[in-house]
Amino acid sequence: MTLEKIDAGRMEIYGEPVWKMKRKGREVPADNAHLRKIRRNVGMVFQHFNLFPHMDVLRNVTEAPVRVLGLSATEAKQRATDLLEMVGLSDKIAAYPAKLSGGQKQRVAIARALAMQPKIMLFDEVTSALDPELVGEVLNVLRSLAHEQEMTMLVVTHEIGFAREIADRVVFMEKGFIVEDDTPETIFTNPRQERTRDFLRAVLRS
Repeated sequence: MTLEKIDAGRMEIYGEPVWKMKRKGREVPADNAHLRKIRRNVGMVFQHFNLFPHMDVLRNVTEAPVRVLGLSATEAKQRATDLLEMVGLSDKIAAYPAKLSGGQKQRVAIARALAMQPKIMLFDEVTSALDPELVGEVLNVLRSLAHEQEMTMLVVTHEIGFAREIADRVVFMEKGFIVEDDTPETIFTNPRQERTRDFLRAVLRS
C-alpha cells in the first residue's frame, strides 16, 4: 500500500512496478503521482478500523470517492448506500463511529475500502481487535466478497478455519519470512515444513 517503503526486491501490480516508474525509456524511483496512481487499484482495511471519528458512516464511506475519484456527491452516496446495505449496515448510515460496535466499525471500514472500487483488497488482521462474538459478522462479509466479487484479496489472519475455507493460496510466515507457500489442501493437511506442522498442532490443541 506504500505506507512503508520496501528495503529490497521488487513489487509489481498488474505488471506495473510500484516503487519504480518509467521515464525516457528507463526505470527511475517512483514519484508521488505514480504512487497515488498505484494506490487507486488497492484498498486496505486496517486492524483497528481507522475510521474518521468526526464523520458519520456515510461521510466515512463517501469522502475518498468524492475527493480522490471525483465522484459527485449523489454518485458517491448511492455507491455508499449500496455497499452499506451489502455489509448489513444500511440502518447506521447517519451514526458516528463512537456509537458503533467493533464489528460494525470494521464492516464500515470494509465498505469504505470497497467504495474506491479497487482491484486488490488488503485485510490486516481485521478480526484480531474484535470481541469473539463479533468475529463472525466480519468473516461473513469477507466470505461473501471471496465468493461473489471478482477481486484479489490478501488476508493476514490467524483464523485458520476461515483461511482454509476461502483461500486459493496460503502463505505461512514467521518473523517476516515465508516458511511455506502452497495450496490450502497441502498447507493444512500435509505441510512440508516442520515449523508449519508445529504451528498447526499448537492451534489445534488450543
